[in-house]
Amino acid sequence: MDMDKLVSLCKRRGFLFQSSEIYGGLNGFWDYGPLGVELKRNLKEAWWRDMVTGHDELSTPPGAPQAYEMVGLDCTIIMHPQVWKVSGHYDLFCDYMVDCRESKKRYRYDQVRGRWCEHDGKRAFITTMAEAGHEDEETLAAALKFFNLRSKKADELKWGEAYLPLPQVTELSQVLGPDAKTLGTLTEPREFNLMFPTTIGALAGEEGKAFLRPETAQGIFVNFKNVCDSTRVRVPFGIAQMGKSFRNEITPRNFTFRSREFEQMEIEFFCHPDSSREWYQYWRDRRMKWYTDLGLSSDRLQLREHHADELSHYSRGTADIEYAFPFLPPGEFGELEGIAHRGDFDLRSHMEGKLVAKDGKLEVELGADGKPRHRGSGKDLSYRDDVTNEKFVPHVIEPSAGADRGTLAFLCEAYTEDEAPDENGKMQSRVVMKFHPRLAPIKAAVFPLVKKDGLPEVAQEIYRGLKQQGLVAFYDEKGAVGRRYRRQDEAGTPYCITVDGQTLTDQTVTIRDRDTLEQTRVKVDDVVSEIQNRLR
Repeated sequence: MDMDKLVSLCKRRGFLFQSSEIYGGLNGFWDYGPLGVELKRNLKEAWWRDMVTGHDELSTPPGAPQAYEMVGLDCTIIMHPQVWKVSGHYDLFCDYMVDCRESKKRYRYDQVRGRWCEHDGKRAFITTMAEAGHEDEETLAAALKFFNLRSKKADELKWGEAYLPLPQVTELSQVLGPDAKTLGTLTEPREFNLMFPTTIGALAGEEGKAFLRPETAQGIFVNFKNVCDSTRVRVPFGIAQMGKSFRNEITPRNFTFRSREFEQMEIEFFCHPDSSREWYQYWRDRRMKWYTDLGLSSDRLQLREHHADELSHYSRGTADIEYAFPFLPPGEFGELEGIAHRGDFDLRSHMEGKLVAKDGKLEVELGADGKPRHRGSGKDLSYRDDVTNEKFVPHVIEPSAGADRGTLAFLCEAYTEDEAPDENGKMQSRVVMKFHPRLAPIKAAVFPLVKKDGLPEVAQEIYRGLKQQGLVAFYDEKGAVGRRYRRQDEAGTPYCITVDGQTLTDQTVTIRDRDTLEQTRVKVDDVVSEIQNRLR
């Protein structure tokens, strides 16, 4: 699939817009248009229903060790600064960046790629920030300019075998920056904290400094005791939360895949340490199945277990659900969701202070004075089982999904080009967004074939009936019906209802299926229930 075609459709049909576009846009921020906001809302509602409100707490789900409960939270975006010091974000939530002394531009160190190139005994590492698959044109142009060659002499250049990330190149003096004309203009890499700082109230300096949250998880951990004390939940149970998070990415890229403002759908699942491995396996499998049930192709999905050298120092295991986004090179996958076995790291950190690995164990990090470097709350966040009277710090399994990345994956999956007959029966190419009916922004569109003979009045009654049942419907009486079908195909509408001349004689209408193109006659009085049944 051509990613440029999808981006164009998203703008044309109102799925996604560049933030502040009339002022030139703001990199790393995106606005959801009328169709996009419905698509994303449907995705979040499907997640919340399937994970929280629709969960059967009285039965043991297939693959689960036992029955469990689910509850929800909605925590603030700005939290006490100590939360981020104890969690490790204040010290460790960093990417490495390099600056170009010539162009005055900044780049994320691991996203700069390039190839070695030689000409007439002179050698340089030609870099680019172009997306994978589009590097050749940029690196060739940069090399020709650097070596002062015309295009017809491009075959005189001798290239290295493959593109390499900048961290694999030790000779920075031989590197030609992405926007530079001379070698050696890139600085040594240095850390860049990804949290957005802000100020609380009128206080200045460190006293009033706070941060926009980089994740939703910590709000759940610091409220663990509140949830236990205010409800009757018993371990094992999960706390779910959806909400905005913010990361000051150095170089956001790939449409909405890597943004500075994004929305998360996270669960922190608290369980007994002895059964945590079983729960980790359960949540890996369940979350993978959720995506395939909603229409993501299993051929473009993979569940990848992290290698030991990828794991955080506290992790007992992490797996990523990954999708083959079309902007990635063939065979490569991008993360949709991470499922992490976090042990008791988070609750213990908020009790005792920032934890670090030492001699294979987690210990509180001490400062030069021998005291905890970042103090915990001192509150007891352990759990006591009211049946066995056992006291323990629960282990946590964390399925953490991105609502924006999920929306992007379903947009990519839905984009299809095929052929369909027009109003004259002639086959024509069309673009159709084949969303799962649960996710489709518009559930049904209603058309009167012509704007006379009482057809609009019948169509409007059907439209209102759909609306009264909470279904997102669209009414359109403008243009040839074939063009109206095409517009709804691009919007991903699964069903189109046409009121025609036959409706006046037998009180039936045509329901057209988006994917099969099958058209069936249904009684006017049965249209709403028919659409509801099909959506189920």
